[in-house]
Amino acid sequence: MHCPFCENSETKVIDSRLVSEGDQVRRRRECLECGERFTTFESAELVLPRVIKSNGSRQPFDEEKLRSGLLRAIEKRPVSMEVVESTLNRIKHALRAIGEREVKTRDVGELVMNELRQLDDVAYVRFASVYRSFQDIDEFKHEIDRIQQSSKEESKEENKEEGKGER
Repeated sequence: MHCPFCENSETKVIDSRLVSEGDQVRRRRECLECGERFTTFESAELVLPRVIKSNGSRQPFDEEKLRSGLLRAIEKRPVSMEVVESTLNRIKHALRAIGEREVKTRDVGELVMNELRQLDDVAYVRFASVYRSFQDIDEFKHEIDRIQQSSKEESKEENKEEGKGER
């Protein structure tokens, strides 16, 4: 780290503390040349992968585009902004965890749909209808039937689990 006063590259750390809920480290440094002290902040650089669109073009990941898609899907639904933000964070975490430099838009869309499916069925169908380009009412009906079937199976599994605990 270069001293901002004399540009010397020799500095020493005299104090380090966590800040921003542990997301950053604040360091007090002292220049070994001029003796001036200054503060630096260090944080992890978490790079999201580039997105490969269906036409083959590549773009940087756009968090605002993802947020607006989620907000459109949950419009007028009982979902708080805190839940939306935590959903966004889970999606971004999953994208980083893939460990690839590039990811297809299809994979991002699937992550979003998985999150929305657990969050709100109506928001899920809204997003899926745009994402999968539903062409007619039959496609909506098919997706809704699939959700209902899945919910019934989950309910049966929960009832089985509850029955085991009563013995």
